[in-house]
Amino acid sequence: MRFAAHYLGDYKKESLLAPVFKMLEAIFELLVPLVMAKIIDVGIANKDAGYILKMCGVLIIFAVVGLVVAIIAQYFSAKAAINAAGKIREDVFFHIMKFSRGSLEKAGTASLVTRITNDVNQVQNGMNMFLRLFLRSPFIVFGAMIMSFTVDVKAALVFCVVIPLLGLIVYLVMRATLPKFKRIQEGLEKILLTVNENLEGVRVIRAFRVEDKQDRRFKDETADLYGRQISTGRLSALLNPATYAVINLGIASILWISGARVNAGILTQGETVALVNYMSQILIELIKLANLIILLTRALSSCGRLQEILEMNPDERVHEEAAAKESDDTAIEFKNLSFTYPGSRDSSLSDINVSIKKGQSLGIIGGTGSGKSSLVRLLRHAYDPTSGELLLFGNDIKTYSDEELVKMIGHVPQKANLFTGTISYNLRLAKPDASEQEMWDALEAAQAKEIVENKEKKLEEPVLRGGTNFSGGQKQRLTIARALIKKPQILILDDSASALDMLTERHLHEAILKLPWHPTSVIISQRASSVMTCDQILVLEGGKPVGLGTSDELLKTCPIYKEIYTTQFEYKEEGRS
Repeated sequence: MRFAAHYLGDYKKESLLAPVFKMLEAIFELLVPLVMAKIIDVGIANKDAGYILKMCGVLIIFAVVGLVVAIIAQYFSAKAAINAAGKIREDVFFHIMKFSRGSLEKAGTASLVTRITNDVNQVQNGMNMFLRLFLRSPFIVFGAMIMSFTVDVKAALVFCVVIPLLGLIVYLVMRATLPKFKRIQEGLEKILLTVNENLEGVRVIRAFRVEDKQDRRFKDETADLYGRQISTGRLSALLNPATYAVINLGIASILWISGARVNAGILTQGETVALVNYMSQILIELIKLANLIILLTRALSSCGRLQEILEMNPDERVHEEAAAKESDDTAIEFKNLSFTYPGSRDSSLSDINVSIKKGQSLGIIGGTGSGKSSLVRLLRHAYDPTSGELLLFGNDIKTYSDEELVKMIGHVPQKANLFTGTISYNLRLAKPDASEQEMWDALEAAQAKEIVENKEKKLEEPVLRGGTNFSGGQKQRLTIARALIKKPQILILDDSASALDMLTERHLHEAILKLPWHPTSVIISQRASSVMTCDQILVLEGGKPVGLGTSDELLKTCPIYKEIYTTQFEYKEEGRS
């Protein structure tokens, strides 16, 4: 609970006032059985209607005051729990945003989503109920026992047996259910992962006609979760009947002892009713405690899972001292660079040696699995090279902080990602203070100006979730505009023009060449037409360089590039004819 207590510490006033007001409510509840005893022993026994009405008025006052303090207590507990949970969610979210690609893959997307949603909600519910009941319920349980001793010592001895027995039952159930709730959370993660994979890959699933296989997989995982929940539910379900059985035995014992003492004139009927009421109060509070413990076991499990994420090393890059000035005009240089993914035995890249001057363009081409995406990840510093060096403007990439790299590099990924909002909102993600003119300039360079001009609301045109109200080519051009608006020194186009026709793509490359700040461009593609105008082209095959030069040079010296070029352009010629 230290984890939750740390966040509740920011809301000390609410965290203190909530249990205090609940204690006040409990005091009034403990006085009610004594008032009831007086009504029976004095009012009813003497047929004194005035006394009965007076005592009923006292009960009404207790009820009203108890209601008011209960509402105040619940307000403070809810405020503390909701705010603390919001802070946990923020901390987890911002911590995840610092993760490298390797850390994200290690944690798992489904697991992170479950933790930041379901686990935080479990912690919130646990904190809310804890603040309301952690003092009130024990206070009523032990208060009822003490009050019973003021009524009759011999009958009250039953409470000394019942309360420890109930405590033992609650402890055993909590001990058995805590690890099971963790397994339930893991089962939920598996289902969420399956749902995400099926939604993202629905076209592939339909194309290969494996709907039945995926359906069986989902049913198996659902059945597994069902089994875990049933197993946990059976243990949790033992709590109420077990506590009811013990309490009822306690009430029967009180009635048996009290009956003899009433007949002997030692105990009154009203006092017997008060003892039974105190036992009933203990029952109610122990049921509440049992529910609290179930919530706390879930919350404790969730706290542990959230703490795991916050304790994970986000692999933030440490900014080391670099050279005070750039050593030469070289923008990007790979020196004997090799890279192997963590946990893999095979190298993804081997012996890469290439350099590119400021303002020039480097094309990277190759087939599927050739290492193009791996090279991009190294350029974005998602990973460090296994061996060799990657220099940016003469300095090792490791000497740049994350903030410097984000400012320096504009990356347009293979999949065009647009966020719910407006066009201007999406553009300003890269530069929050971008002016309207800057947005139009970026759109014009990205060949997206006409797209926006044709929209009714122009820059304020809504963007639906995932940009579903734009075509693939339109989304690609808008994401290119977003990268250009911050005027990066290095622009990486990672197969980001695949949905554009050759004419639009040519206009895009011409516009990039004319940009006033002359960025260094890295264009990754499987299409020869996308890289053929680059100053240098690196050809990759199986993670190894097999060609480096201009398009004309590679057509003479690199068979793989020649094959890609010839195949694609001959296909286009055949299509025209």
